[in-house]
Amino acid sequence: MVVGASAAGLAVAETLRREGYDGTLTLVGDEPHAPYDRPPLSKQLLAAEWDTDRLALRTPAHLDGLDLDLRLGTAATGLDLERRRVRLAGGDAVPYDALVIATGVRPRRLPGAGAHVLRTLDDALALRERLTPGTRLVVVGAGFLGAEAAAVAGRLGAKVTLLEPAPVPLAHAVGGQVGAVLSRAHLDHGVDLRTSVTVTEVTEDGVRLADGATVEADEVLVAIGSLPNTEWLADSGLAVGDGVLCDRYCEAAPNVYAAGDVARWHNPLFGTSMRVEHRTNAAEQGMAVARNLLRPEERRPFAPVPYFWSDQYDMKVQAYGRPRGHDEVAVVEGDLAERRFVVVYRTGDRVTGALAVGMPPKAIRRWRQAVASGAPWHTALPDERPAAAAPPKA
Repeated sequence: MVVGASAAGLAVAETLRREGYDGTLTLVGDEPHAPYDRPPLSKQLLAAEWDTDRLALRTPAHLDGLDLDLRLGTAATGLDLERRRVRLAGGDAVPYDALVIATGVRPRRLPGAGAHVLRTLDDALALRERLTPGTRLVVVGAGFLGAEAAAVAGRLGAKVTLLEPAPVPLAHAVGGQVGAVLSRAHLDHGVDLRTSVTVTEVTEDGVRLADGATVEADEVLVAIGSLPNTEWLADSGLAVGDGVLCDRYCEAAPNVYAAGDVARWHNPLFGTSMRVEHRTNAAEQGMAVARNLLRPEERRPFAPVPYFWSDQYDMKVQAYGRPRGHDEVAVVEGDLAERRFVVVYRTGDRVTGALAVGMPPKAIRRWRQAVASGAPWHTALPDERPAAAAPPKA
């Protein structure tokens, strides 16, 4: 049984079938929609460049071919580990021999009513309908999701104000220099970016700040992170803490695994536990979990190099590894001021991440191998590399 019918859950189901499992396979999803891709929600779908049909991860015929007991629009409400049953909204208790938890995350919200969030297809369509030329949009949170939405909204003619509590957006994740580059892009495209600003609540007229001031808006989008969907596991006996806690095989309890955004597992490549909210990881982890379930005697640790990308204005951002928590960042190609560069990250004495802006994929792909092999910092970096000149101030 797989609870969660998005990228990770679908990857589990497909891999089980592809590798020979022909028994009963139940796939439960709380949304009424068949599995769809989420990254385009804040990009192509929000910009009205794609119709909803293009988001489908698989065709109806493909899903039919998987021979699933597919239960959409049905939330899981509880788990009985001892009896091996999952309780569903409506009262059903579905038995299982093995369980995969892939229930994803939900957006964090602010006090007050009327704000948009951006996690589901319905969220994106509701926001898109309101983004008409001249609409005053306040985006709370200048992380990747908020930045993407701000870029699209500005292109659609909205007047965008982007509010961020940190002095430099994304500095905690990608470093201050890279964060400053991304911030400058907002300003250059007419976004009113305000940093070191804390929003306390959504009001009828916009948002209220910690100092009591109000920023007026016609629409508000809250993009301040997410919470793992684990509340249905309360009192189940599973260990939960910022996700479902798993070992290096992604197993949370005997014959219970987790995959995707909700899974916090020990990644032996980095020697730490992590929870990754990226599309590529969801699919890869789903496949790994399915194989570990099918062949427990041949289980393999899940030790990926995480990958993510973001589209903002004319910039393509790509990253491998774990830049967060780095000790040093170095420019190895290009120029920060031109928004075309590759930077790599050091944690301890090894290369642990790489990020590119405005560069072809091959420019950063070779650094993926450096991360995967745990390459020593002093031998991985070229002897001569671009000076890390500070970008223009945001």
